[in-house]
Amino acid sequence: MNAIDKYNARADNVDSLLCIGLDSDLARLPKAFLNHETPQLAFNRHIIDATAEYAAAFKFNIAFYEVNGAAGWRQLAQSLEYLRQHHPDALTICDAKRGDIGNTSAAYARSIFIELGFDAVTLNPFLGRDALQPFLDYSGKGCIILCRTSNPGAAEIQDLKVAGRPLWQLVAEKVAREWNDQRNCMLVVSATNPDEMAQIRALTGDMTFLVPGIGAQGGDIEAVLKTGLNSAGRGLIINSSRGIIFADDPAGAAAALRAAINEHRP
Repeated sequence: MNAIDKYNARADNVDSLLCIGLDSDLARLPKAFLNHETPQLAFNRHIIDATAEYAAAFKFNIAFYEVNGAAGWRQLAQSLEYLRQHHPDALTICDAKRGDIGNTSAAYARSIFIELGFDAVTLNPFLGRDALQPFLDYSGKGCIILCRTSNPGAAEIQDLKVAGRPLWQLVAEKVAREWNDQRNCMLVVSATNPDEMAQIRALTGDMTFLVPGIGAQGGDIEAVLKTGLNSAGRGLIINSSRGIIFADDPAGAAAALRAAINEHRP
């Protein structure tokens, strides 16, 4: 079972396409956790316990852990271990957007997949296939490659025309047709432009998309489900971070978003 199979099994088991983003920024943690010896770990355990029944995946943006130095790295590893102990079938995603020359990428891949033990990682395709090959070679792990992102400046590069086509189309096509030898590739596809998501779905078949942009960034759930689902009625990992983890009732927020997603599934 590779990472995509693991996600699909979990999605079916909990009837959910929801991913909880554990962007556990110390500056935003409730005061009750700040007095704890390991505040990020305590907060993550609280969120995991509250939301796991509604979630098929958890995504850690490692910037919020790296910024706290060695203590942050320890709490990241401890949070992953807690997930493995209590919800071993949930997909774990490292949101790191890595991509570098081969030997550096090999070190990054070992760090993320072996030392930390993540199931999947986000990757930047800008340096080309050889830069991502060390990640792609881990056939059981998921390689989630940036394609069409949700940030306001994405169009500066991603909309550039190459042979008359936007760059994001060429990335989608190249990943689907040339880089997915191990059947372990996925794409980051924003919820904020469903017309483009529909085009990417047409180019990539049943490939799975990690979908940012729901909630705070304004993505429309109904449009995402209409254009993004694959032929199996899955193919989407719909992420929500701040809208759930910093809600007054994280469990209620996760349950409500799962219900909203499922309302528009076949």
